[in-house]
Amino acid sequence: MRRIIGVNTWVWTSPLTDESLAELAPRIAGMGFGAIELPLENAADWDAARARDLLAGLGLAPVVIGAMGPGRSLVDRAGNVPATQEYLRTCLATAQQVGAAVVAGPFYAPTGVTWRMTADERTEVVAQLRRNLRPLIDEAADAGIMLGIEPLNRYETSVVNTVAQGLDAFAPLFGPGLGLALDTYHLNIEEKLPEAAIRAASGHIAHVQVCGSDRGTVGDDHTDWPATLAALDDAGYDGILGLESFTGANATIAVAASVWRPLAPSQDELATRSLAYLNALQPAP
Repeated sequence: MRRIIGVNTWVWTSPLTDESLAELAPRIAGMGFGAIELPLENAADWDAARARDLLAGLGLAPVVIGAMGPGRSLVDRAGNVPATQEYLRTCLATAQQVGAAVVAGPFYAPTGVTWRMTADERTEVVAQLRRNLRPLIDEAADAGIMLGIEPLNRYETSVVNTVAQGLDAFAPLFGPGLGLALDTYHLNIEEKLPEAAIRAASGHIAHVQVCGSDRGTVGDDHTDWPATLAALDDAGYDGILGLESFTGANATIAVAASVWRPLAPSQDELATRSLAYLNALQPAP
């Protein structure tokens, strides 16, 4: 099936602001993307109503991306749960105002925070996650928005690394307000068979992010992209494919995403080459 291809503004900048969005969104639409991922690192970074009007005029479908910075956690030992719930409510309210159907991110613990767990400790962490997520899921469903929880690789979290762990932790909560957000970068690191993991998530995929196996250009890497898209077909996912990569020009994001070298000759080239490659794999419109 043919899917809309989007791109995350983290490819070029962080944090996103009204000014940077006003500059980037027309460029992104001009490149031929049909969607845009909008990170909300802090509640007041950009204005949702202003973004809605800008994107509507450009024909770009929005996806809101949450950022689990220091202290943001739905697990007691890793951060402030009530404050994190309020942040996620802000993400939902922003999505509703900007017209996004999905809010995606690793909504369990701060990115980059890891710790060892016994089986009993993991059981308690999962219980906390379910308990602290449930009211947010209900609110998301009432608003017609789906939260997409993203498994991350072992170097960025010790809570949810694989699709199987995500299915085990959140299966009782899956429905209109909750699904999994899959990222091919993390699938490449953690899954023995990424395509099998995608198929295992059938019916529960809220959003999909893509990038090269080195976090760079799609198609200039070892990922079997035809097999990946076929697995998404088999899983029944017909949503947006969001290109997520990062710029090393911003010190904060370079450190957070471990971008120590250029991933492409330019960020524009990373975006346009990825889009062209993915479009070439899709059925004709």
